[in-house]
Amino acid sequence: MSYLTAEKKANIFKTYGGSEKNTGSIEGQVALLTERINSISGHLKQNKKDFSTHRGLMKMVGRRKRLLQYLNKTNLESYRSLIEKLGLRK
Repeated sequence: MSYLTAEKKANIFKTYGGSEKNTGSIEGQVALLTERINSISGHLKQNKKDFSTHRGLMKMVGRRKRLLQYLNKTNLESYRSLIEKLGLRK
C-alpha cells in the first residue's frame, strides 16, 4: 500500500480545493478520499481476506458519499465538475 506523502496531499488540495492550505474544502476532501479509496482497492485485490482494511474502505466510501450529497445540495455546479474531474459517476 502506498501512503500519501505531504507533497501529494498538498498537490491534491491545490488542484481541487483552490490552495494547499484549504484542507477543509469539500472538493479537496472528496479528492483525497478518492485517492485513498483507489489505493486501498488495489491492496484489497491482492489481499482478499484483509477484512479490517475492507471495513475501513467501506467507512471511507460512506464518508465520501455523504460529502458528495452535501455538495450536491449546496453547490450543484461544483458537484458536477468534481464528479467529471474524478470520474466517479457515469
